[in-house]
Amino acid sequence: MAAPQDARVAVLGAGMHAWGKWGRPFAEYGLAAARDALDDAGLGWRDVQYVSGADTIRNGYPGFVAGATFAQALGWTGVPVSSVYAACASGAVAIANARAQILAGLCDVALVVGADTTPKGFFAPVGGERKDDPDWLRFRLLGATNPTYFALYARRRMDRFGATEEDFAQVKVKNARHGLANPKARYRKEVTVAEVLGSPMVADPLRLLEICATSDGGAALVLSSMDFARRRAGGSTPLVTVDAVSTVTPTFPNAVIEMPNFATDSAAAVEPAPGFRPSIAAAAYAQAGIGPEDVSLAEVYDLSSALELDWYEDIGLCGEGEAEKLLRDGVTALGGRVPVNPSGGLSCFGEAIPAQAIAQVCECVWQLRGSATGRQVEGATVAVTANQGLFGHGSSVLLRR
Repeated sequence: MAAPQDARVAVLGAGMHAWGKWGRPFAEYGLAAARDALDDAGLGWRDVQYVSGADTIRNGYPGFVAGATFAQALGWTGVPVSSVYAACASGAVAIANARAQILAGLCDVALVVGADTTPKGFFAPVGGERKDDPDWLRFRLLGATNPTYFALYARRRMDRFGATEEDFAQVKVKNARHGLANPKARYRKEVTVAEVLGSPMVADPLRLLEICATSDGGAALVLSSMDFARRRAGGSTPLVTVDAVSTVTPTFPNAVIEMPNFATDSAAAVEPAPGFRPSIAAAAYAQAGIGPEDVSLAEVYDLSSALELDWYEDIGLCGEGEAEKLLRDGVTALGGRVPVNPSGGLSCFGEAIPAQAIAQVCECVWQLRGSATGRQVEGATVAVTANQGLFGHGSSVLLRR
């Protein structure tokens, strides 16, 4: 279905709680991020007409009703709320909910919040036995924890396109350099290729410094209708708009994990569908009426350094098998044609699941405003985000100024 003729909403405020391993209730991080976003927007809590919360499933019942949890933390005002869970795409779906309310004319100002407190180690499946869930099955049948899963993608890239361990290490080196100047990042330390390749092997060919951590953190946005934003126009801060939000799912017979489906043999008689991940940003480009050639910067989901290379191709920055050349030529580093993960990415932040798609948008807002001190992409006008939540949740947000 086509998007409305003008499907833009304005981003009036962006806020984050620094990522780390703080061990405090997740609502504290969301509250801090929300207050920062409201201050950035020059609005008060009572100006908010809708709250869209991204859920966390590892923090008890308050995490399952995150919208109400954040509204309570800010002080009950009777504001309508929603709470959504879409795995790693939860933040993007929360943005989509708020955007829909605004475009429908049901509110002028919406607050989007996501925050998480995470356990040590990798994320294990929750919710009991789920024998129709490829994620649960890979843990139960294969013993394939997330790092193993990431390593399968990395090994496939090496076999198909000739990627090397040095390429994967260079992604980490690039993102660590980007994150040095980001005050919200958890890891702010430059590394060398030798240091990356000298770190412990976790899942061949991926080493410890090439796999993202689990983190605590929070992020928030204040979105508004274009009319509301125009009425408040003034000052020197450029207006940034959300022009598209993609939350697509795979097309049968693709499996969510883009590997042979555990569940069916009928796929052999079905015409192969386009890949899932390339469809994610493609839907956002189509909504906004632009293409990847217009993009100034991207924030992508680097669960591992190797996976970032796949995303270069999936969001259309280059053709299949060409990502290594982009990296080696410096195209995706600050100062290059299309910097990728100028925030430092998950490499420097780690995963705080409901917050991370929102955090990607926060970084894009700061970049498009020209306020990303120390890591600024000069002249940035268009930014795109991309990530993938388990069980078929695509996530891409396209922003412009």
